[in-house]
Amino acid sequence: MRKGRYLLKRLIYIIFVFFIISILMFTIYKALPGDPVKMMMGDNVKPEVYQQQYDIIREQLGLDDPIPVQYIKWITNMLRGDFGYSTEYRRPVKDVIGVPMRNTVLLNLFSMIIVFAVAVPLGITTAVRKNSIFDKFIQVITIVGYSVPSFVIALLAIYLFAIRIPLFPISGVKTAGFEGTGMAAFLDSAKHMILPVLVMSVGGIGSITRYVRASMIDALRMDYIKTARSKGLREKVVIYVHAFRNALVPVVTVTTWWLIGLFGGSVVIESIFLWDGLGKMMITGLSQRDFAVVLAMQMFYVILSLVGNVLMDIAYTLVDPRVRLEN
Repeated sequence: MRKGRYLLKRLIYIIFVFFIISILMFTIYKALPGDPVKMMMGDNVKPEVYQQQYDIIREQLGLDDPIPVQYIKWITNMLRGDFGYSTEYRRPVKDVIGVPMRNTVLLNLFSMIIVFAVAVPLGITTAVRKNSIFDKFIQVITIVGYSVPSFVIALLAIYLFAIRIPLFPISGVKTAGFEGTGMAAFLDSAKHMILPVLVMSVGGIGSITRYVRASMIDALRMDYIKTARSKGLREKVVIYVHAFRNALVPVVTVTTWWLIGLFGGSVVIESIFLWDGLGKMMITGLSQRDFAVVLAMQMFYVILSLVGNVLMDIAYTLVDPRVRLEN
């Protein structure tokens, strides 16, 4: 009953914040300089019919209405699944962002799998072997990993693994002219995905490893760990059952925010590797004043952040029953 009441409160909170942010984002983008109608028409329209076509397109896009009316139409249509019309791609936004969203989700999904597969065991091992040579070596590597900007790591990866040692493609989602399907298409896409996934994973491995290590060190100092060891429990049981579960609460917080930031951070990586994802599309949309596309993607990130906060609260109760949702 209490969890249901809490989730209802959070749902109301999400809806309220969503509408506030949508108003701010819509107002900001409408205030930016540039005319999307002119960008859409280009320079190939005859001067004698230019103004007539300009007025027709402007009316079709609803740009003649006052800003509040434009917002109401936009948010109403968006809630119905209609994200507007792309002036750059000359198609409805929902038809434009489908493939890029799939590519971005795949890129981030594989990055998350690699990060957790490496960072969690590495953080536990360095905590158990605190102050050893192995621990100090990993600390240096992880500091470098999350301190160096991702675009620098991307350029180094391209030079080493695409130019110096040509193991992987430099850019794109698939090989030019490739027409295979099924497993062949997946393997070709996976080959192009390796470099951006590795680059995106470096910073995550560095930060998550350090947080897991710090939380595990604190947990291993607790009295209940000494009690568990005095009872003769195996060291693996003490570490992975007792210590690790209690070390998860701060790790959940950091991990949630890292996951949310990962989608936003992939904008740079997608642009460098010419990966056909939301990041590349957002930059193109901003440069071409295609605000319908940009707003749709921005609201996707907003929803991701809001839902992520609720999932983080629920995860607290799963890893530590002492935590109450009401608190």
